[in-house]
Parts: sequence; structure tokens; C-alpha cells
Amino acid sequence: MISVAVIGAAGRMGKTTCDAVEAAADLTLSARIGSGDDLLAGLKGAQVAVVMTGPEGVDDIVATCVEQGVHAVVGTTGWTEAGLAKVQAALASKPEVGVLLAPNFALGAVLLMRFAAEAAKHFESVEVVELHHPNKADAPSGTARHTAQQIAAARREAGVAPSPDATTAALDGARGADVDGVRVHSVRLRGLVAHEEVLLGGPGEQLTIRHDSFDRISFMPGVLLAVRQIAGRPGLVQGLEHYL
Repeated sequence: MISVAVIGAAGRMGKTTCDAVEAAADLTLSARIGSGDDLLAGLKGAQVAVVMTGPEGVDDIVATCVEQGVHAVVGTTGWTEAGLAKVQAALASKPEVGVLLAPNFALGAVLLMRFAAEAAKHFESVEVVELHHPNKADAPSGTARHTAQQIAAARREAGVAPSPDATTAALDGARGADVDGVRVHSVRLRGLVAHEEVLLGGPGEQLTIRHDSFDRISFMPGVLLAVRQIAGRPGLVQGLEHYL
């Protein structure tokens, strides 16, 4: 049995994670930790912590998990370079501990990233559109940033030129965010959960790759996969694709 503490247990993702852990025959839920709870007390007896909090203070939470020898499966996005450096510093003294930062746990979303990176080598133009519920704090989403970074890396390796764009005058934000040279557009709309499109264009054709999460249970197979594997993957890993 793997003992699991869920941090951010009162949120929608946290509640769904708690339900998934309790339903798994090989996992046991050791603690539900909310924003006002004692983190150190909650981590006692846990082998793995699943972190589903907002971005504020998440670096301190993950660093504390590492310092306590607890592996961390992290779904929080919006990481800064300073936050990553803090986690790396904690891992330096606990090299046996694993930390996974996953912008998306849906297996379909991970596959979309892989397919998009491959397809982007063969098209002149590529842009990303991500669509989420209006309560999401960060924009672009971590998934979209990760997708754009993978696309950009694949295009650089293949020697593909930047997407053509003759825009010389635009309102601020009209062309979206620039992530490593790939344009990313964010939509926040009531009724949505988590959705992403990669649009690829060439002479006379367009390819659209899209993934939709209609319910937060779509993230649970990836969360449980990470919980089961993380003890064997020490250090900092960014992206669930490295576990597949």
C-alpha cells in the first residue's frame, strides 16, 4: 500500500483526487490537507503527496514535502524560475525524493502534446488555443505553455522557420502570448473545464489537434500513474510524458 496525502483537498481537483485515491485498492489516503491545516502534521506517515493548490506558495509546499522525504506529484501550474530553483535546492539534500510537475494529467492531453510536436515539423504555421473555466488563475495555462515549448523545440531541431506573421499594428494581446516563438491564445468561459487546440496550417490545408476534458475525473488515471511510479523516479521531472 502507498500512503498518500492530498494537499489542496478542499478544492475541486483535490476532492476528486481524494475520491480516486480512496477507490484504489493499492493506495491509502493518509491525510486531507487544506489551506489552514498543519502541513508538517499532515505529511506524517505519507509516502507521496499530491499537490493540487493554487500557485501562490506552492514552491514552499513542495520544498517542505521534499525536506520531509515525501515524494510530490504536483498539478499546480504557474511556476516561476525562482520557485523551480527553490525546489531544486531542496532536492539537492534529498536526492532520493521525486518531484513531478505535470501541467496536465489527462492522458489525452499528454498525447496531444506529442502529436502536435511531431506535426509541427511539417507545417508552415502553428498556433495554440487553450480554453478553461473562468476561475483559473494563470494564463496561458501550464498545458498550453508546455505544448508550445515542445512544438518550438521540435521545430528548431527540424530547422523549420518561424510561423509567418505580417502583423505590424495590433491591440495589446491581440496576437496572444509568445511562448518560444509560438503564439498561444487563452479563453476563459463559464461552463468549460480544460480544453486545448493546436492549429497547424500549410498551403491549402489545416490540421487541428484538440483535446477536451469535460470532467476532472479525466485527470485521475494520470495522477494515480504518477503516484505509483514516483518513488522510482527521483529528482525533478516536468511533464507526465516522461512517465508514459
